[in-house]
Amino acid sequence: MLKKINETAEFLLGKTKCQPKAAIILGTGLGGLVDEIAIEQSISYADIPNFPISTVEGHAGRLIFGEIKGVKIVAMQGRFHYYEGYSMQEVTFPVRVMHQMGIKNLFVSNASGGLNPDFKVGDIMIISDHINMFGANPLIGKNLAELGPRFPDMSEPYSKKLISQALSIGEKNNISLKQGVYVGTSGPTFETPSEYKMFRILGADAVGMSTVPEIIVARHMDMPCFGISIITDSGVPGQIVEVSHEEVQKVAAAAEPKMTQVMKELVASL
Repeated sequence: MLKKINETAEFLLGKTKCQPKAAIILGTGLGGLVDEIAIEQSISYADIPNFPISTVEGHAGRLIFGEIKGVKIVAMQGRFHYYEGYSMQEVTFPVRVMHQMGIKNLFVSNASGGLNPDFKVGDIMIISDHINMFGANPLIGKNLAELGPRFPDMSEPYSKKLISQALSIGEKNNISLKQGVYVGTSGPTFETPSEYKMFRILGADAVGMSTVPEIIVARHMDMPCFGISIITDSGVPGQIVEVSHEEVQKVAAAAEPKMTQVMKELVASL
């Protein structure tokens, strides 16, 4: 695995003169951030050695090098999901590669179902913590000691410093930002009413099918992380309606400008 990680990192470093400070996973709700990037290079996942291919509608499948407000970044336009049939190691492979390229910070976004009755559809939630309900962990198997410890600390999965900065950015721009715990599940089904209820009892404020594996791997390598969710549907009893991927994308698109503004200014503060 380490040989493949280094091979891919070397390939990408050989393709660009850009030395990014941050990596951004442009999940649902952050597609518009691409328009804010001064793009220096764009590489299709299909052209990158050892990279999986994104198979989900709304995920473009290319790696973008460039800068946001003078800060060099690399952005994944489209992520990989466990429900696509990839292993946890494949899902998180790009994060490993980015670390080997010298990138220090990871920013992620996603769409999620709201569990907190104080949240409404269209709200933006900063992820303060997560619960792993995937039934798997990307660190299972032989530990790569060169990348991190066998038993990594997870007392601060999401950087308190970055969260504080994001809240200040929201206040300055009059953007309402919630905070909450994200529970990650394998998908691809949306949750049953009883599952929504269970996750709320466990202490979660939102539920989704991504992010947790990437954050675990990033923290294994001691990368500070920041995560943000758009609440695209409600799992609150009495508010649950039939959900489709198209509806999720529609709600995410409406909230996208606000999320883009927060992420743009947060990256610029590095």
